[in-house]
Amino acid sequence: MVRSVGPAGLERIELKRLTERVGQLFTVLQEAADAQMAEVPGTWVPPVDVCETANAICLRIELPGVAASQIKIGWNGNKLRIYGQKKKRDFRKRILSHLCSERSYGHFNRAVPLRWTISVQDARAELSHGVLLIHLPKTKDRRGSEFKIPIVETE
Repeated sequence: MVRSVGPAGLERIELKRLTERVGQLFTVLQEAADAQMAEVPGTWVPPVDVCETANAICLRIELPGVAASQIKIGWNGNKLRIYGQKKKRDFRKRILSHLCSERSYGHFNRAVPLRWTISVQDARAELSHGVLLIHLPKTKDRRGSEFKIPIVETE
């Protein structure tokens, strides 16, 4: 039996759909804003590319001049956090003044929200030529605890 819906019923259905879509948009915008903002004052935020394949999520983070030992990666709930410190080298020559200094030094911090369930135990990270590549295999099971991901430096 097909039941007809009156004008008031259609308005309620459309209002419910609109409310859900606005909620989804707000969630996406909040995630983007959280990803762009540094969590700690005085930190710089490295640029990140996030790509999805059929079996994994891949992240590429530009960290020129940073050694693998200076980078830490953590996973907690639905956020991947990349943080550490880029140390400024002491120049052997005496510099009178800097005419231009555009590179970032000091602590860096980047939190990337991820909606996928991933296998943290099978995750791997590789640092090569100043680009950190993180490979996160997808799974159907999600855990809420934080894990450390080891980094291998290659040349």
